[in-house]
Amino acid sequence: MRHRFHSICPYFAMFPEAFVEKHLAASRFSGVVFDPFCGRGTTVFEALLNGRQAAGCDLSPVAVCITGAKCDPPAREEICFRLDELESSLSIPSPPFLSDEMVKFFAACFHADTYGEVRFLRASLDWRNSRVDRFIAALCLGALHGESHRSPNYFSNRMPRTISTKPAYSVRWWDMHGYVAPRRCVFAILRYLVDFRFRTLPPKERGEVAESDARTAFLALPHLEGKVTDIITSPPYLDTTNYREDQWLRLWFLGEDPHSNQARDDGRHCNKTLYWRFLRAAWEGVSPLLAQQARIVVRIGGRKLSKEEMFANLLESIAGATGRHVTTADDGVTTPVRRTQANSFRGTKASATVEHDFCFLVK
Repeated sequence: MRHRFHSICPYFAMFPEAFVEKHLAASRFSGVVFDPFCGRGTTVFEALLNGRQAAGCDLSPVAVCITGAKCDPPAREEICFRLDELESSLSIPSPPFLSDEMVKFFAACFHADTYGEVRFLRASLDWRNSRVDRFIAALCLGALHGESHRSPNYFSNRMPRTISTKPAYSVRWWDMHGYVAPRRCVFAILRYLVDFRFRTLPPKERGEVAESDARTAFLALPHLEGKVTDIITSPPYLDTTNYREDQWLRLWFLGEDPHSNQARDDGRHCNKTLYWRFLRAAWEGVSPLLAQQARIVVRIGGRKLSKEEMFANLLESIAGATGRHVTTADDGVTTPVRRTQANSFRGTKASATVEHDFCFLVK
């Protein structure tokens, strides 16, 4: 049975746990498994389930919160006690100062009482410093928005569960269809989710995640120097998605100001030269963590890149960054992307998109 921690908080640009399991089984190494673009933590968590030591890093607070919750969870009893404590001290914060656009959005997105509970948790959860609060925050991120007409476990008006649609668009769409935010009891939903997630027990191994750019991975995790034997990762694709823009509402819940038009500071690039320069710098940041022999598995895609171009540039960037001898395990495996973010919301015939899996051996 699939472990229920895997789906704590879904979003686009994530590979399935079967991908990680396949490459762990193919590896002859037994050192630390590492993902420098850990996202929702699939590599880290699946490695732990397979009895491996694992770690990851990501620049996104959303990724760090979700991965940390999954790979180093508190006991179920601690979470339940904390929820009781929070609910007993519930007090609705004063309304924040927001732009007119954001005032309209939050008024339409959440029922007034639900919005008050959400803001209380946003102000109360110390997710960066408390494992218990981090787990509760991760559950909130997964329930913050979604298809509330289909499930009672989403806090919001009808929204996608994978991305946060922009405020003005959301309000227009809700008004056009006459959709009204449902009253949801946040604490009741969280208690249900705790019970649901813990029906499959956490793995005995514990992992770690650093809130860090891949380019500074060694500085964030110096104790892993020379210990990483397997990297299984998927870097941001060229000109495909903007993680901060797509996750703006979840970023707001974790403490940021509510802005849907986020700057492109998350590794997304539209220029090929800058993109490969970025990835080389990422491998340089990871290089000190590598053991004498290591395996690097990369799933990569991009509408402007051919398979041959990806292969050549990955090989060159890894070899150049590590200063090691790099060989390939195969010619790469190509698979179609069945459900892209753009096609999910376009409402027209899906455009053909593929991604490629490459395996490099570093000595």
